[in-house]
Amino acid sequence: MVVRVKNRLDQDTWQRLCRARRLMDQHYQQPLNLDRLAHQACFSRFHFLRLFQQYFGKTPHQYLTEKRIQRAKELLDASRLPVTEVCFEVGFASLGSFSTLFRKVAGVSPAHYRARFDQPRPLATPAQLAAIPACFLMKFGGLPAAAR
Repeated sequence: MVVRVKNRLDQDTWQRLCRARRLMDQHYQQPLNLDRLAHQACFSRFHFLRLFQQYFGKTPHQYLTEKRIQRAKELLDASRLPVTEVCFEVGFASLGSFSTLFRKVAGVSPAHYRARFDQPRPLATPAQLAAIPACFLMKFGGLPAAAR
């Protein structure tokens, strides 16, 4: 009987924490603070902070930052938005904070991250091209200049 009550409480805690995490997933671009997230989960802010870290292995701030940086990477890859607009689009209020956190997570600045994707990349290495039958290459794009 005690186990059943404890499991129900854990399930309830889990659902409340997931509700707060869902809020971060859906509204990461808005300013979210610990008080709002804790209110969403119906916990006090410090109890929410401890439980979130216990269940997800990171603080709500770390989770939100990772979410924003991940979205920024997607925008830098797929769009031509300036870095400043990407910064504000994903919910950062300061370009300096965004650049610092982005560099910390991705290892390069946002501009360098984008530059990596702007350079033309070879579709295949010479060794990979050698493994493709010549008839296939001729039918779907021709042979590279070195193989002719």
